[in-house]
Amino acid sequence: MIPVDPPHLSAHDLRLLTEGAHYQSFWKLGAHLSELDGKPGTRFAVWAPHAKRVSVFGDFNGWNRGSHRMKLHAEAGVWELFVPAVGQGDRYKFRVLSRFDGHRADKSDPYACASETPPRAASKVWDLTGYQWGDEDWMSIRRLHNSPRSAISIYEVQLGSWMRVPEQDSRSLSYREIAPKLADYVETTGFTHVELLPVSEHPLDAPWGYGTTSYFAPTSRFGTPQDFMYLIDTLHRRGIGVILDWAPAHFPDDEQGLRFFDGTHLYEHPRPRPGTVAEQEEWVFNYGRREVGNFLISNALFWCEKYHVDGLRVDAVAAMLYLDEGVPNRRDREENLDAVGFLRRFNDAVHAEYHDVMTIAENSSSWPMVSRPPSSGGLGFGFKWNRGWMNDILDYMKEDPADRRRHHDKVTFSMLYALKENFVLPLPHDQVVAGKGSLIAKMPGDDGRKFANLRLLYGYMYGHSGKKLLFMGGEFGQRGEWSYENCLDWAALDDKAHKGLRRWVCDLNVFYRGRPALFERDFEQDGFEWIDCHDRQSSVLSFLRRGKEAEDPIVFVCNFTPVSRYYYRVGVPFGWYWQEVLNSDSSAYGGSNQGNAGGIAASDEPVHGRPCSLSITLPPLAVVVFRRVP
Repeated sequence: MIPVDPPHLSAHDLRLLTEGAHYQSFWKLGAHLSELDGKPGTRFAVWAPHAKRVSVFGDFNGWNRGSHRMKLHAEAGVWELFVPAVGQGDRYKFRVLSRFDGHRADKSDPYACASETPPRAASKVWDLTGYQWGDEDWMSIRRLHNSPRSAISIYEVQLGSWMRVPEQDSRSLSYREIAPKLADYVETTGFTHVELLPVSEHPLDAPWGYGTTSYFAPTSRFGTPQDFMYLIDTLHRRGIGVILDWAPAHFPDDEQGLRFFDGTHLYEHPRPRPGTVAEQEEWVFNYGRREVGNFLISNALFWCEKYHVDGLRVDAVAAMLYLDEGVPNRRDREENLDAVGFLRRFNDAVHAEYHDVMTIAENSSSWPMVSRPPSSGGLGFGFKWNRGWMNDILDYMKEDPADRRRHHDKVTFSMLYALKENFVLPLPHDQVVAGKGSLIAKMPGDDGRKFANLRLLYGYMYGHSGKKLLFMGGEFGQRGEWSYENCLDWAALDDKAHKGLRRWVCDLNVFYRGRPALFERDFEQDGFEWIDCHDRQSSVLSFLRRGKEAEDPIVFVCNFTPVSRYYYRVGVPFGWYWQEVLNSDSSAYGGSNQGNAGGIAASDEPVHGRPCSLSITLPPLAVVVFRRVP
């Protein structure tokens, strides 16, 4: 046994850990290269307050579980040991002997910065210093790209299935291989941000990264931590923000992970949540335990600090906010008060340290004020996914156009609550997997009408108040349902219809980013205004978007039927000439090329309560967009 060394953890560190207020704990717990008496090695520290004995073992001692016993700081339940000659890349685990029932387990390090490639589960000693970042320009101005008043158009990506190498057994690209390809593609397609499905280490591919076991380690499937830094750095240098999906709602029932870590329910509540996509149980974090909240908040700040991430999209917030059926809280209600408190502390901590980092809630519940500050009773998120809009618009678009007039409220209802939160309009991965089919497959009609419907959907989405999110493959209308085992069907872009759809998305992104009227007042009353939302017989909607008072509005007219409408009159606030700046029926996008010959002059005939109007040609299953020009 190696003699006990002087403590690396100070009394101040131990006190903060016990209080749950050590948000930089990733510098203290885990494995860190250091020196003792001039000898290089690694200092290990792990929280296991109910353990009788903890040892660290690995490559350095022939995986002998008992030779390197750790010292306990009883006041905090933290075990610590310095081991000389342990260096970069050495594998290790903790052997934990509990004080209860003689329980023994070999555990991965909860704070490990690197891990073996699954299915192996040993942690790795890893130094995160040394990478030379080149994203200073982006970091200095990213606040201008992440604000509620900014244009935010997000491309959601699962790294393992975005693109593969078919000539090498269809292997996934590494972080360094995918970096320039993804940056090129996102830049040319016009998205402002990339959102990555969880990259923290996970044992199984099937949960797509949502079954996290090592919260501080980017998955080794695609390379080293520095390789992941290179991916983010490359995107930043190209002016593209990076959002990580973060899953603090649950963790998997993995023997070597957090579950039953020291022979007790240390990180988790005693009752697991049944049933996941990976057909294994999930465990819910015990948010009422200070050290657990500290672990998660420290992890969030870690990704911001060490990997320069621009946003954290928090998965399954609704599952956090409500207790399991039949388990009331201390106020005899169903809300999980501990989770509410945790989410507020998380948002306060992130925004205090990184005011220019976005936090986004994936929340399907009606919980109020999700994107409002804790000081006013909110949860403190910067944005919230609008799943109500997503469900309504997809249900509406699936209808036969002849029946859409009966469901008109589904496409207008979202504006009744659009200002209650800072919304992101998502068309995400979970809508194109597990038997739900692709977006193009959801559209009714023959092939031509399917593509016309999808172009119309995207046009309406980009005109609607709220930021935008689209899962990979949707931008060119991939026909097959997404599978994590296969890459996108890039060959589809050889087809005119798919190529035209992608060009439409590119042009929507360019137009959106160049028109402040479409984003800077997303969450203000005057940013969106219906022209006519009552023409259910024709299934036509018209509305305008406004930016600053000095700027002219942008007019959108959407025809959700396959019937061309001629001399369709739309009220506008001004005269002069209105240029047709976008038309989803253009032949450039695969449409029938009906439209308004580039624009039309307004007449003085008042319509829809406005002093002037346009008499337009409204193509079938299409959106046309106008702006006033001299």
